Amino acid sequence: MTSTSSSPPRTLTTGVSFATASLGGIAGWCMVHPFNSIAVRSSLASTSGSPFSVSAALAAEGPLTFYAGLPAGCYRQLIYAGARFGLYEEFRDRLHAARGKTDFLSRLVCGMAGGGIAAYLSCPMEVCVVRMSNDASLPPAERRRYKGVGDAFSRIVKEEGVAAFWRGSSPFVQRACMVGAFQVATYDEFKGMYATALKQEKGSVPNVFCAAMTSGLIYSLATMPLEAAKNRMAGQKPLADGSMRYTGTVQALTRVAKEEGAMALYKGYLPYYLRCGGHTVTMFIFVQQFRNLYLSGSFI
Repeated sequence: MTSTSSSPPRTLTTGVSFATASLGGIAGWCMVHPFNSIAVRSSLASTSGSPFSVSAALAAEGPLTFYAGLPAGCYRQLIYAGARFGLYEEFRDRLHAARGKTDFLSRLVCGMAGGGIAAYLSCPMEVCVVRMSNDASLPPAERRRYKGVGDAFSRIVKEEGVAAFWRGSSPFVQRACMVGAFQVATYDEFKGMYATALKQEKGSVPNVFCAAMTSGLIYSLATMPLEAAKNRMAGQKPLADGSMRYTGTVQALTRVAKEEGAMALYKGYLPYYLRCGGHTVTMFIFVQQFRNLYLSGSFI
């Protein structure tokens, strides 16, 4: 229903803020999911014993192979993007009301808190995304062959227990805290900086694009090692003696660096940045447009 001249101007409620963040995250993820699949498979290639090549995967499996796990990715964004951005704004606004100001440090703290909470809540879908995205690259005998998100979820619970969903939670939560600080908080800061420096309208597409690309570059560089550790911990299987090869964030990072070299933690960086930068740009553009539509009375 559109607003009339006698209607009071709309404001963003907490529910609308969370909903538009979730919708923006899902819309953006649909566009960058193939880059995530490539990044995951590149990062995990050495653990499967077979090198990964985009061209070889396309020739052997077809382009749709890189969309494996897309529904799980969308379900994850429903929780992760909505909570990460929504909680950040909620914490930021409450802190502003208490302190009377919003500075960069408060943005970093709010971003880290919102990111960590959002990641912990979305761990089950993150495990499903990692496993479904990488399954085709495993040797045939090691493939899990999940039929879909529901099948992956139920089988993990049945075969490994609920705790398996949080096996890689430490690096995921730690990475998400950094994402909250380096993506959400810096994005919020860069919007104001670019609006002033380049005389852009704050919240316009050029303003969102410039701020999002900058924050995407920063946070992809800062979080890639944690992404690599998270992928390995979430995708691993028990060894012959029942133990796990990777048992914690620091142990995973040091073991990979020692056995494969430090740069192995940045294997698959280009698709990872395309995923990070691409999702940051598309998510925030969609979020801004959804909110503009809502405030104009053209949406919801």
